[in-house]
Amino acid sequence: MDPLLLGALVAVVTILILFSGIAVANGLLVVSALFLLAFDGFRSLELIPEILFGKLDNFALLSIPMFILMGSAIASTRAGADLYEALDRWLTRIPGGLVVSNLGACALFAAMSGSSPATCAAIGKMGIPEMRKRNYPDEVAAGSIAAGGTLGILIPPSVTMIVYGIATETSIGRLFLAGVLPGLMLVSLFMAWSIYATWRAGGIDVLSGRTFSWKEKFEVLPRVIPFLLVILGVLFALYGGVATPSETAAVGALLCLGLAIIIYRMTDLSQIWIMLRDSTKESVMILFIIAAAGVFSYMLSSLFITQAIAEWIGTLEVNRWVLMFYINIFLLVAGFFLPPVAVILMAAPILMPIVLNAGFDPYWFAVILTINMEIGLISPPVGLNLYVINGIAPEIPLKTILKGSLPYVACMVIAILILCLFPNVATWLPTILMGSAIS
Repeated sequence: MDPLLLGALVAVVTILILFSGIAVANGLLVVSALFLLAFDGFRSLELIPEILFGKLDNFALLSIPMFILMGSAIASTRAGADLYEALDRWLTRIPGGLVVSNLGACALFAAMSGSSPATCAAIGKMGIPEMRKRNYPDEVAAGSIAAGGTLGILIPPSVTMIVYGIATETSIGRLFLAGVLPGLMLVSLFMAWSIYATWRAGGIDVLSGRTFSWKEKFEVLPRVIPFLLVILGVLFALYGGVATPSETAAVGALLCLGLAIIIYRMTDLSQIWIMLRDSTKESVMILFIIAAAGVFSYMLSSLFITQAIAEWIGTLEVNRWVLMFYINIFLLVAGFFLPPVAVILMAAPILMPIVLNAGFDPYWFAVILTINMEIGLISPPVGLNLYVINGIAPEIPLKTILKGSLPYVACMVIAILILCLFPNVATWLPTILMGSAIS
């Protein structure tokens, strides 16, 4: 069979199997085994265990459970509440100050947790009720937290960036740096829209909120200092030449555990057990997807599907930006139905040669890909963050949450356009701090 037709058949079968509700990793293994058996014979199945476990034989993968543990430790404490309260007191006089505080808290919490659902839950539990109490529109209250939560997979440390780095064999430290300025740009766009939407809703009472004295502002700062010290400690370990990304993840996990136990008095062994159990479950899930995606990639390559698609796209006489437009549409649609880790691991083997041949920077593309995945997190039918918000604020209908998140989707699209016009937004910081990348 022609490899391109075979590739289309693989795509259709993969979508159907994943839509059946099967776990992503199991679905990828089933598809891989079926097509290898049908087109390569029984002998090809003998390689599956070797590929499956060989894909996990990578020291860099240790950073994934460590960063997840780091986020779980922070999410299990009052760190999010303290951060939220501090920002609320300092930004209350800014128009729409409360929603700006929430987005700022999401950005900083994302820098610690690296998880979108954790960011949504931690900040949303305090922020949404407070915004509703001060008459902020439900769309703004829910939509801003749903969108702010997506920053967890862009602002470093990001598990998504780690997976991309492993899948494409690019520098994880450079990927982290590439996400910093685009992440701040997204925060600014989210804040701008939130302030406008709040102003449009009307009412100076909504805009101003409560007034805090200077004493009240300064007394809350000591609660945030340990939080900021952990962030600085992780950044120093990573970019100060002290540790590799994998070792930095362990440093961050140790610091966050220390913060949770010493500062926030999380001494109950049952709480620590739950934290370790949940982070282990999430880590195993991601690692299993990585292993299964390795088998899936082998199947695509063994049946010459990857090579045929790359060759076919190479023969298309289209402008490289038209090509990037099609890639963005593909990523956007894939992100609607699949988790970010699965999309990266399935698409990277096919897209990376195409992106490099078109002359695009792989670190810039990582940011573009991640923002597309962020859109998927607040878009149906999966839209994980929408359901997280609905879970912590069940009184707000899912339809209202979705309606409130749509303007933030537009902000993300604007961010992608800005990055296309000014790619240095993503590449400048890595180049300044780590030198020019060698593709």
